[in-house]
Amino acid sequence: MQNKKAVKFLIIAGTLAALTMAAVNTAAIGAKKDQRFHAEFLKLFDTVTQIVGYAKNKEEFTQIATDVHDELETYHKLYDIYNDYDGINNIKTINDNAGKSPVKVDQKIIDMLKVAEEAYEKTDGKVNVAMGSVLSIWHDYRTKGIDNPEAAQVPPMDKLKEAALHTDFSKVIIDEDASTVYLEDPDMRLDVGAIAKGYATELAARSLEARGIDHVLLSVGGNIRAVGIRGDGNPWKLDIQNPDLDSDKKSIDTLDLDGLSLVSSGDYERYYIVDGVKYHHIIDPETLIPAAYFRAVSVVCRDSGWADALSTAIFNMPYEEGLAMIEDMKGVEAMWVLPDSTIKTSSGYEAYRSHDR
Repeated sequence: MQNKKAVKFLIIAGTLAALTMAAVNTAAIGAKKDQRFHAEFLKLFDTVTQIVGYAKNKEEFTQIATDVHDELETYHKLYDIYNDYDGINNIKTINDNAGKSPVKVDQKIIDMLKVAEEAYEKTDGKVNVAMGSVLSIWHDYRTKGIDNPEAAQVPPMDKLKEAALHTDFSKVIIDEDASTVYLEDPDMRLDVGAIAKGYATELAARSLEARGIDHVLLSVGGNIRAVGIRGDGNPWKLDIQNPDLDSDKKSIDTLDLDGLSLVSSGDYERYYIVDGVKYHHIIDPETLIPAAYFRAVSVVCRDSGWADALSTAIFNMPYEEGLAMIEDMKGVEAMWVLPDSTIKTSSGYEAYRSHDR
């Protein structure tokens, strides 16, 4: 176990103020008289991680937060596509060896890629972690455009089409017996951004559940997973971000969650501007440009990994197509915000709306 002092994060007793999590009344906190704490740390998955939970004292909660941090840090290093780590073969290692040789990896990578493969099949390719060659081009142009807005450019379509020739998921060879992953195409690159954070969040939540730990809320860059309910016996209340960041109305809905996940995807998260046009980070595998069907989508289901993947999938689909897919899945609901701010929902979504909105 890592020394608690080596993990730098902030522990606060009381309420959490954040756009993604609704403020709650903490006066009544159950028969156990547990206190409500909030921990926050940066850098993992290049985002902000927040943990809200109830515990008997600060020491107990600090241990919970430390354990979650350590587990997420493991996944962060394994699923990283940008950085090398001593003694670790990660997604970057696999990419670096594309077309050269299989890479022996931790089972945690294989398990995640198997889920990604299932997501690829169930979404008809709308979630494809083998899209890295295309996404890296957009990433580079977006970074340059943010750093130097006056010189911002859109990637040439011929360059994107050439990269798209190297996104065939069938060329991701997973050998479970040998614990290896091999990219047959030397120009293929993996980018697991559509699933890795949610998948890691789900595994961290399951670790807490396996230990009998309840009354915890995890948010990893907006991938939110409730472990049980609040310590006062009520469901967790989650605000859904208004994609119109200029509006005085910061949220567009509030949900009650008990042991469920909420993941949103939107055009307001990561983007840059070229000639007055916003280009966000969610790229449609068919058009190779940012999808324009919606301002935002949100998915509610048990599994945070699937919520993450499905939010990307339905953002890249026309509403009717995405609705049909969601309605065909048990225990999954969704909300869509159209370009004109019209809101549409799946048939069972209303059951999760908070009565205290």
